[in-house]
Amino acid sequence: MSNPISRRALLKAGVASGAAAIVLNGRSRAFADSRPIKVGMTSIFSGRVAQMGVSSKNALLLQFDAFNAAGGLGGRKIELIDRDSKGKPEEAARLTRELIESEGCEIILCAEASGSSFAAHEVARASNALCIHIISETTQLTADPKLRAWNVFRTSRQALHDSIVGGNFAAQIAKQDGLTRWATISADYAYGREATPEFMSFVRAGGAKVDLVAEAWPKLFQPDYTENITRVLQARPQAMFCGLWGGDLVAFIDQGNLFGLFDKVKVFSIHMADYTTLSAVKNVPKFGIYSSNRYVSTFPDTAENAAWAETYLRRFGTRPTNWSWEADTGARFLIEALRKTGNSQPKDLAEAIRGAQVLSPVGMRDGRILMEANDQTIVDYALGWGRVIPDQPYLVDIQAADWPEVLRTEAEWKKGKGFI
Repeated sequence: MSNPISRRALLKAGVASGAAAIVLNGRSRAFADSRPIKVGMTSIFSGRVAQMGVSSKNALLLQFDAFNAAGGLGGRKIELIDRDSKGKPEEAARLTRELIESEGCEIILCAEASGSSFAAHEVARASNALCIHIISETTQLTADPKLRAWNVFRTSRQALHDSIVGGNFAAQIAKQDGLTRWATISADYAYGREATPEFMSFVRAGGAKVDLVAEAWPKLFQPDYTENITRVLQARPQAMFCGLWGGDLVAFIDQGNLFGLFDKVKVFSIHMADYTTLSAVKNVPKFGIYSSNRYVSTFPDTAENAAWAETYLRRFGTRPTNWSWEADTGARFLIEALRKTGNSQPKDLAEAIRGAQVLSPVGMRDGRILMEANDQTIVDYALGWGRVIPDQPYLVDIQAADWPEVLRTEAEWKKGKGFI
């Protein structure tokens, strides 16, 4: 005769199995919550512009390490996974796809120069990962509505903003000093071809007479600019726009000094006032170069900016760069979104970042930077133009951007392009 199981026994078994399930599910949730928040990063970590990747990653580590030390997101820590694209667009695209599909990164911080950023951009747009461009400054990346996506943002400065402020600044000096004969030199790639005519158009819009007598388009990362410099000098310009950056700009300045270029021509260089360039140039000219404030710890002249620069210097033994503050800004927006949403889901993070503000050492609206909701790029960051000198503070007589005026001019420019 069988021994039937009593109803009470069945209930006890059910309760026990249910309790076990709860424990197991609890363990499963605890395990899931302890998984790292994987953040992928591609940039240039080798060659003569390796400082782009290095100084960007340094700034990210400052923010991420502090976030992790404070407990992360309910115990979840950020794990940064970086890859070297070597500045090659095809590598940037391949590595971005690999980080998303193979490494399981829900978040991509794209620290690529403009040419490679477009390649990574297309991969990101086709994915469900959150992507923040933290380096690329080419205007089209966010200005052109056809390139936008719900999951792609930018926390780097924008070439158009520099052109508006710098073009007006250059126009004032040109009118004051009677500079009418102009030359330009920029690398022959997306950013150079875009930023150069933009800048010159705003010089003209500022009321300066512009007779363009010479243009030079060296290859990106070209080592020798002798031919470009001699050709430009033969045209006898009085002023020059320079869109070169990093090692390219260092080589151009050093070689230009040999020809006395800066004694003969006033140069308006977007990228000169940055510690990496300033420290690498053998002899910074005493006169003749004007620049945007890529990054200097005295603009804005606040305790927060000075403290951030000092913290970076103490940890890494070198000064922060323009790429550093751009990356820092990207990290701040990401961390604030993680805290606000309580999760790492890309759609939730994107919604939290769109239209948000973060406190920043280079914020100009009560210390804050705004992520515009319409084109998902930043405004209200420290932006100004001044005169470069060889020693601290390196950039003087700075004219700060009037951001309401910059945004009004930007809207007119976008309308003219058919973007709005």
